[in-house]
Amino acid sequence: MRAAPAWETPQRDNFLELLQQEHSTTLLELGAATGSDAAFFKAHGLDVVCIDLSPQMIERCRARGLVAHVMDVADLRFPPDSFDAVYAMNCLVHVPKAQLRSVLGRVSALIKPGGLFYVGIYGGRELEGVWEEDYFEPKRFFSHYLDQDLCASVVEFFTLESFQRIPHGWRGLHFQSLILRRPVSAARHD
Repeated sequence: MRAAPAWETPQRDNFLELLQQEHSTTLLELGAATGSDAAFFKAHGLDVVCIDLSPQMIERCRARGLVAHVMDVADLRFPPDSFDAVYAMNCLVHVPKAQLRSVLGRVSALIKPGGLFYVGIYGGRELEGVWEEDYFEPKRFFSHYLDQDLCASVVEFFTLESFQRIPHGWRGLHFQSLILRRPVSAARHD
């Protein structure tokens, strides 16, 4: 695993500050990988649950003392309104565009009304498919969105509290940071 870029840390820290201001206590991390962000949130008093597709990453999360499950974001198996907040740093970039609406609906159903959802994703151009410039082997599948398209896709399920475009000079992409809120009167989209 590559180390996270330095500019991601303030994104995580700012989300923690927002969670603390809102007295959030439960957090689901999607695509938790090694659990470093989840461990950070847990160290700051949150009750954290991690999911990841990789059994190896889940074992690394559990080795950190985290509650962790092998689970696909397209098949979230938690009761409705289970979490105050959800955190997704660099994982939704691997969801096929045709599945994004369904995933957003499932995430929305898991968040308590009024709860928060952090999405951090690389984008700024249209791309869907295996990215030949990927440093991983085998090469991974990516979905990148133009800013306006990503923002338009989330508002069916969430209120867009903030959108931040973070340039980083890497391969023509920028980082898209979104703070979303499940409306208090959200209709179910299950």
